Amino acid sequence: MAEEQTPSEHPSAPVVTKDVVEENSASEQPAMVAEEKHATSDESKALAIVESEKNEADVGPVVSKRSEGGSIDRDAVLAKVNAEKRLALVKAWEENEKAKAENKYYKAVSTITAWESTKKSAAETKMKRAEEKLEKQKAAYVEKMKNEIAIIHKKAEEKKAMVEAKRGEDFLKAEELSAKYNATGNVPKKFLLCFGG
Repeated sequence: MAEEQTPSEHPSAPVVTKDVVEENSASEQPAMVAEEKHATSDESKALAIVESEKNEADVGPVVSKRSEGGSIDRDAVLAKVNAEKRLALVKAWEENEKAKAENKYYKAVSTITAWESTKKSAAETKMKRAEEKLEKQKAAYVEKMKNEIAIIHKKAEEKKAMVEAKRGEDFLKAEELSAKYNATGNVPKKFLLCFGG
């Protein structure tokens, strides 16, 4: 375990340091144990081999980064990761603030719409009441005018009846006087005065 591996032992793995070899061999041990336990089944071997290849693939990129630049590359990678983390946090904060602003906008629009509908409803109710009041006033005024017209018509009919009665009386009086003057042979005095005598 503590020995360094050479490229000939693992042709796909690059040259690695001591601590990486320990990680590599530790990850291979469960795969080897799984192979030994299920040596009779072909499917189990295939699964164990796939696990082993997967573990080697996972360790591969880490090994190459360490072997190339050491702690300087590590610091650069950490700085890059921290910068990406900071950018991700800033982006998340920005998205959160935008979502808050959007929610605030929709809440304000909802409040304004509710206020508008309430005020419109109140105004329409007030207008309907005013229209109903005007209709009642109009109906009352029309009724009053109709009654006044009926009263005027009734008075006019009464006056006409009185005038007709007076005319009838005057006709009777004239006929009676005419009969009297015819019987006596006298001429009416008022009649002579009208003709200038």
